Amino acid sequence: MQDGRAPRIKNRAPAAIQITAEQLLREAQERQETAFRAPKQRVEDFEELHEYRGRKRKEFEERIRRTRGSIKEWLQYANWEASQNEFPRSRSVYERALDVDPRSIQLWLSYSEMELKSRNVQHARNLFDRAVTLLPRVDQLWYKYVYLEELLQNVPGARQVFERWMQWEPDDKAWQAYIKMEERYNELDRASAIYERWITVRPEPRVWVKWGKFEEERAKLDKAREVFQTALEFYGDDEEQIEKAQAVFGAFAKMETRLKEYERARVIYKFALARIPRSKSATLYAAYTKFEKQHGTRSTLESTVLGKRRIQYEEELSHDGRNYDVWFDYARLEEGAWRDLKDEGATKEEEEAAIVRVREVYERAVAQVPPGSEKRHWRRYIFLWLDYALFEEIETKDYGRARQIYQEAIKLVPHKQFTFAKLWLMFAKFEIRRLDLPAARKLMGVAIGMCPKEALFKGYIELEVELREFDRARKLYEKYLEFDSANSPAWIKFAELESQLQDFARTRAIFELGVSQKPLSMPELLWKAYIDFEIEEGEREAARKLYERLIELSAHVKVWISYALFEAEPIPVPRDEREDDDDDEEAEVRVAPGDPAVARGVFQRGYNFLKEKGLKSERVALLEVWKTFEESHGTAAEVEKVQGMMPIVSKRRHVDAETGQTVEDWDMVFADDERESNPTTFKFLQMAHAWKNSQAKEGGVLSGFTAAAQQDDVASSHGDESD
Repeated sequence: MQDGRAPRIKNRAPAAIQITAEQLLREAQERQETAFRAPKQRVEDFEELHEYRGRKRKEFEERIRRTRGSIKEWLQYANWEASQNEFPRSRSVYERALDVDPRSIQLWLSYSEMELKSRNVQHARNLFDRAVTLLPRVDQLWYKYVYLEELLQNVPGARQVFERWMQWEPDDKAWQAYIKMEERYNELDRASAIYERWITVRPEPRVWVKWGKFEEERAKLDKAREVFQTALEFYGDDEEQIEKAQAVFGAFAKMETRLKEYERARVIYKFALARIPRSKSATLYAAYTKFEKQHGTRSTLESTVLGKRRIQYEEELSHDGRNYDVWFDYARLEEGAWRDLKDEGATKEEEEAAIVRVREVYERAVAQVPPGSEKRHWRRYIFLWLDYALFEEIETKDYGRARQIYQEAIKLVPHKQFTFAKLWLMFAKFEIRRLDLPAARKLMGVAIGMCPKEALFKGYIELEVELREFDRARKLYEKYLEFDSANSPAWIKFAELESQLQDFARTRAIFELGVSQKPLSMPELLWKAYIDFEIEEGEREAARKLYERLIELSAHVKVWISYALFEAEPIPVPRDEREDDDDDEEAEVRVAPGDPAVARGVFQRGYNFLKEKGLKSERVALLEVWKTFEESHGTAAEVEKVQGMMPIVSKRRHVDAETGQTVEDWDMVFADDERESNPTTFKFLQMAHAWKNSQAKEGGVLSGFTAAAQQDDVASSHGDESD
């Protein structure tokens, strides 16, 4: 074996003779040497006995001399003397040992045990008396002493020992042992007196509870109630003391429940729960809930469950005071409790108390102001103020308090950094409901002046329109557009207002001002609204001019498609021609038919424009719509013409400039492009296309070129639909 490793085994074959584990153990047992045993000595006469005792005493004395502080040696010496029935010598050894260590509990116990074994009872009593006098805080010595006296049927002596012990105010087990001894001898009045002394020494809730149960078990119900009432008087009305006395309240209520005094038990529970903080009375609430489930009515059970949920919310809020979701649930809980009281016909005082609880929850909630100046932290918080104001306005009808809540909320929000339009608008609507329109307008004016915002303008304008104050709405739209002139929806809404008022000249002027704005968000919406307005008015020429202007600005393929379809569709006749039909309201509005030829010309113009720009996918989208248009408005020849303008998908190979590799790309080849650029190739492609169509008609297998062409056509049509 090298380097501490196991030797390498070369032959792994099994041995010829196998040895079992059982055989190994048997051989090991047989080969063990016998342990040395001292020879037994027989004492034949007193002379040999004296010689033996003298030799042993000499050995013990030498060992004690060497290790004087070892109690074990002293005990062995004393026990040996006792085994030789030399009790005086054994006592002498014990006394010498006590001189060495008088506080050794083991030594006192062994000494007393030796006396008891030798039936020296008086000696044992004297020893216990000496021991408890020297070591009064060692309970084991007292227990042994009491047991000895009771074993000898000396009950007065045992009682006397207990009295001596109680003067030292021991722990609870000693008092319980004293009480149990009195119970064993049916001295219940003495036991009750001991409980009273115990309470005087250690006035703790569990001691009061044990005393009350003891009096209940011996059928002294008045005495038991007196005990619990004394306990409650002892703890008083201080919150901390009542919190400590929860066990007393619970035991008192349970005793009354066992005695079927349910009203007494309910009063005790409510008295305690009304004075203990909700977050610290979960155990008592659980007991109260169980009591109400067993013996209460529906209303009392609901109030108990309500209290339990209050404790749950308080506990959650103690961990995170800014958990606004919990505050919302807490407020709804209190509001629901108030409504239930109101529906059940509660007294006015109870309703006032419930309203005070709701207000307290809201006040505590709004006091949790979000940290920092980021709006996302304030979004949930601001709704607490709004719910608070709505509660005061709708439920309690306290309009002055609701107004004050709105004002405080507005003061709290940092409007220079961000604001909440909902807060301003709800305050303004509240003033309108209170028939104070000037105050609402002043408030919205302050909001727009302090922190102008799109939602504020919209809300203020909506208020004025609902009040039919259209001149004010116009002024507000002007301020709105001065604030944000690039807002297309604002221009559209302003024009719609004028259109509803049938001031079409102002409507056109507003649209013209809107489309003339250079920085404009989503201009396509404004152009579409302007064109739709002219179409609705039956002004085809005006709409056509708008399309022409839009094409000059943005010749997008969708604009061309919309322009062409507009020319083909019928539109209402001009408004001045419709005035004659106003008398007949049920008559349908007359329409002016469209012109497919003009629409076809717009399609052609759009195709040519996109062709010049080299936009292939846009041309395909236009051709797809054009083809659909011809299928519904044109002849078969027109459809064939548009179909012939469709591109052919071909595969082209080219060398990538960066990698130097040959790359295959699919490209769309238009017939007119090939005709102009390469007539020979166009002729070849035309013949191939004709062959492809003939093969398709015969039902043969499509070639790869044809399948790719059809696949690209489908993809192009889907792309157009998605656009």
